[in-house]
Amino acid sequence: MRLRLDLAAIVVLFFTSSALAQQRPLVTEDPEVIGAGRILIEGGIDFAHDQHYPVSGLSGNLWRIPTIGFSFGISSIAELQIDGGLFNHLSITDRDPNAPLASELTVTGDSTHDVEDAVVGIKIRGFTETANRPSLGIRFATKLPNASNEKGLGLDTTDFFISILGAKTVQSVRIVGNVGVGILTDPTFASRQNDVLTYGMSFARALTTEAEIVGELNGRASTREHGPLPGTESRGIMKFGGRYTPMGSTLRYDAGIFFGLTTFDPTVGFTVGATYVFNAFKVP
Repeated sequence: MRLRLDLAAIVVLFFTSSALAQQRPLVTEDPEVIGAGRILIEGGIDFAHDQHYPVSGLSGNLWRIPTIGFSFGISSIAELQIDGGLFNHLSITDRDPNAPLASELTVTGDSTHDVEDAVVGIKIRGFTETANRPSLGIRFATKLPNASNEKGLGLDTTDFFISILGAKTVQSVRIVGNVGVGILTDPTFASRQNDVLTYGMSFARALTTEAEIVGELNGRASTREHGPLPGTESRGIMKFGGRYTPMGSTLRYDAGIFFGLTTFDPTVGFTVGATYVFNAFKVP
């Protein structure tokens, strides 16, 4: 049994370090990159029950169909990431007419939809993992204002993030940690911002050479002395799930369930999806 788990750990570590970046269904970033000349494509469907938008005042059940992510291995130590979604649909169950931008809404029915805000990032691995040291990296990312506040699902703001990434494999368990800073713009007053602490901690435990269970705690904490600005509140999600990679396949399937940790987060939700990686080009 011990030999079997050790073999599974080797396979999982190899697959993670040479192929995967975002590690669906998790969002905590592993410092390992996908490899020079590779492209990773991931997609999925998310559902969130009792999702809140405190700036527009809308609440309801949210479908994200699909979520999409692309990662490009631009060198052996760096990758470019583009993440977003094509269609977010909110079935509205409640409205707060006193919300900061409720007067800007053009939504008149019991539902609204929009695209997902895109996030463009670059991840750089600084140190590879050794027997006595975790792998370390850094990630820079910018959230673009694709979703509009008139439809209630966006903030029309541009935000910036920087995170330090670390990871270590111990026998059949991969542990990843992130900590960083997010600079979030006030959607009601563009000259103001809230600098939040971002964090993430995840694990992946190999069960066989094809399957593993995963979990994470990921979110942000407002650091503003007089309380958060609208749309920059503390958030947190706890997620549990699994991943399955058929032997010899470059496709990996995943599923997970998540729980919100603050009053601004959905109470419960789920995600299902898949990840595909392939060699696409040669890096000079």
